[in-house]
Amino acid sequence: MSLPSDTNRTVLELTGAERVKFLQDLITNDIENIGAALVYAALLTPQGKYLFDFFVFARDDSLFVDVASDQAAALQARLTMYRLRADVTIGQSDLVVSRGIANVPVDALGDPRHPALGWRHYGATDQSDPVNWDDIRATHCIPKAGAELISGETYILEAGFDRLNGVDFKKGCYVGQEIIARMKHKTELKKGFVSVMLDGRAETGDEVHSGDRKIGRLTTVNGGRAIAYLRFERIADSMTAGQAKVTRT
Repeated sequence: MSLPSDTNRTVLELTGAERVKFLQDLITNDIENIGAALVYAALLTPQGKYLFDFFVFARDDSLFVDVASDQAAALQARLTMYRLRADVTIGQSDLVVSRGIANVPVDALGDPRHPALGWRHYGATDQSDPVNWDDIRATHCIPKAGAELISGETYILEAGFDRLNGVDFKKGCYVGQEIIARMKHKTELKKGFVSVMLDGRAETGDEVHSGDRKIGRLTTVNGGRAIAYLRFERIADSMTAGQAKVTRT
């Protein structure tokens, strides 16, 4: 059985003399000296909540932003709103995103979030491998837009962006930076996403209980593995969701 390539992606292109400074001042990660790297980052609200996550890379005199296709138009509109008089042009490129683990193309780039996520390639055709990405995401607690990452709601540190190389705490200001810095240095996270094992049947969206107390919900379910959004202080040895026993891995 073939598996979906999970490559429903769009690549935006930024050109102009101020393209690097423009994006650097907005996003959670450092691209000032991006070189040949692939950088994972997010754009937040001024209140520090997630709006979009994406990958950034450079070629020649352009920056490229690899984003989920259903977020591309909104991201382009948001970037255009911030552009003002900056020497930056924002449009869509013709690049096709491929993903895989084996059969690595010569000019592929490693996914910066986790080694288990393999490679990403940007070219004229789809070279993707059939991979069960949800299994990998559930195993390593990798959040996804629309599942764990909800626009206008999610805090990226609860989603593990520091662990996923998606935020740089040493760079200068960016949209929402003050809130993220305060969460990192002055507070202790009380909720967040964790990987769990399921013994029994459960579905995405099912509430997680410890005894008679609701402590969270399942956000991704793939067979016996899942991602759950939980209150950390209420995680217990005995948890349930749907008809399944839930165990934190």
